[in-house]
Amino acid sequence: MADEIAVPVKKHSMLPVLVVLFLLAYGMMAMLIVEQGNTIEAQKLLIRQLFSDSAQLSALKGKAAREKAAAAAGKAQTMPPAAPQQQAKPATPPVASKPAPKLNTRQAPGNDVRRMLVSI
Repeated sequence: MADEIAVPVKKHSMLPVLVVLFLLAYGMMAMLIVEQGNTIEAQKLLIRQLFSDSAQLSALKGKAAREKAAAAAGKAQTMPPAAPQQQAKPATPPVASKPAPKLNTRQAPGNDVRRMLVSI
């Protein structure tokens, strides 16, 4: 045993490779977070622009509807009222009918030019 020389065994340490991989993964994750933030900001800006465009379009539609209603009201005032037409009464006696159910509507009765129905 005296002839044997102790040869040190080299330990192949994976620590430097793991540190490099960790730093690379951390850098990629940071880039992903930054890109997601940019995407979210771009989407927020787009939503605001679409909302603004939608509000402008609604205003234009409302203005056109008011003008149309005003034109129709002006035209109706200039035309003479039509004479009521006489309808022939049926020969059979009238049948008792049920009264029409009352509808709970959101609009007041009558044609008010200032009010308009907006549906989406």
